[in-house]
Amino acid sequence: MEYKIQAVKLAKEIGGAKAASELGIPENTMYAWTKTAREGRLDAGSGSHTPQTAMSLAEELSILRRQVKEQEKEIRRLKEENEFLEEASAFFAASRRKSAKGRE
Repeated sequence: MEYKIQAVKLAKEIGGAKAASELGIPENTMYAWTKTAREGRLDAGSGSHTPQTAMSLAEELSILRRQVKEQEKEIRRLKEENEFLEEASAFFAASRRKSAKGRE
């Protein structure tokens, strides 16, 4: 519920389409939430963001999304590295076993 309230407040400050885009939700969802608030079925409270704080939140959201993408890339890279190391370890273990059998 709090998320919807904050989203509606942001939409009032920067517009529904832009708020929906910044929050990564469909515009229709944003318009439904703002309509619900207008009809009094969603208490948006008295506190509201100023355009400056709304943009700060949007910028912060953008930065956080970028960081998540970077972390996802790093996780993929580490998984690939781990797979390589597992394969190399298995190869060398098999090679050692062959070598040990050859010495017998």
